[in-house]
Amino acid sequence: MTTTPDLPTAGHGQAADAAYADGVLAGRAMSAGEYLAGLVMHGQLETVARPDRLPEDLFSHVPAEVVRAVWERALAVGFYAGRVSATPRLYRDEMDRVQGELAAIGFEAMARSVGRSRRLVAAHPADGETARDGRAGVTSRTNDTS
Repeated sequence: MTTTPDLPTAGHGQAADAAYADGVLAGRAMSAGEYLAGLVMHGQLETVARPDRLPEDLFSHVPAEVVRAVWERALAVGFYAGRVSATPRLYRDEMDRVQGELAAIGFEAMARSVGRSRRLVAAHPADGETARDGRAGVTSRTNDTS
């Protein structure tokens, strides 16, 4: 059984900490989404029997060579993302550069997402950063590109 942190509530003598509650609730939603995604992926493979049939099965109306090219590109992106997630501190500068490039061409949502992921990487003393408060997080969509 999972323990649930006590969330501050307004009206009971405590000031609601909206940022903390937002983070906890967003985390719960993401965790549930990841769980459901895993079940869907499991079902996809079980219903086609072989991994190499997944792309063609899901996009049977698209020519097989197009599906294969897209699938291979997606695998390359996934492999790279996996490598970054295994050792994120090694990619901090690269993520910062990519965030800037995305913002410069007007891809603000993608820049914010990369910036958020970069900030979630453990603090690095050589960069003059310190560990973040466990309740710190993204509090505004409009200023999340730092």
